Amino acid sequence: MRFTVPDELDGISVKDFLRKHCHVSSRTLAKLKRTNMGITCNGEHIRSIDILHARDMVELTFPKDVMYIEPVDLSVETVYEDEQVIIFNKPPYMPVHPVKDYRLNTLANHAAFHAISMGENYIFRVVNRLDKDTSGLVLAAKNAYAAAFLKNHTDKLYIALCEGKIEGSGTIDKPLRLKEGHGIQREIGEGGVRAVTHYKVAENYGDEYTLLEIRLETGRTHQIRAHFSCTGYPLAGDDMYGGSREKFPRQCLHCAEICFTHPESGKTVTVRKNKDFFEEIK
Repeated sequence: MRFTVPDELDGISVKDFLRKHCHVSSRTLAKLKRTNMGITCNGEHIRSIDILHARDMVELTFPKDVMYIEPVDLSVETVYEDEQVIIFNKPPYMPVHPVKDYRLNTLANHAAFHAISMGENYIFRVVNRLDKDTSGLVLAAKNAYAAAFLKNHTDKLYIALCEGKIEGSGTIDKPLRLKEGHGIQREIGEGGVRAVTHYKVAENYGDEYTLLEIRLETGRTHQIRAHFSCTGYPLAGDDMYGGSREKFPRQCLHCAEICFTHPESGKTVTVRKNKDFFEEIK
């Protein structure tokens, strides 16, 4: 990871440059200080108390990760990749991480295989996690700094197919809480945490279905699914929240677009991958 000191920061300390300008966490900075040649300036080792000058090139070398996920080739599409981040197009029915009933057929298993095939070794640090049955773009970081940075510099756009006819655009601002007697299902109710969902109609299919574009202001568990169910328009195929599986075998929810500020260059990167839910039932 390389950063150039801008003219206006001439004379800044290494610590202040990394913490305030590059947004390196105190934990990551401590690890870099313990790593051989973890922080260099113009190719020379430098301490956190040293002074930087305009146009100096500061390079961070992160300690090597220990990969603990078994690699499995699951033929998942890589949509975007560089030295810092990677984006996969996760198919439905695939968990992101191994759990009790899914040990080898997860996105993390494929990511481990992909990393090895590219001659790399890094922990699969997911920035946006999707439910097993939700499809779409999953952004992951290849080092701890990029993961921490991207948490606050990433926007996502979802598409969902809802039952019924919705018109125009709007916002659902209703608190969500755990439904009594359930381990994960959510409902709208007092005592819940604030959840805000913005939506816009992309297409109507008569009175039967509506295709929506959705952006989340908050990121609560099952937020999209619970919000539209509780307002009378459950996602098609989402039988946990009142949707019918007569035509669709899973909830019709897809992460279609990820827009993020690149942790190294500072440039905006936008990746889009649409989904035709009706193709799944042909």
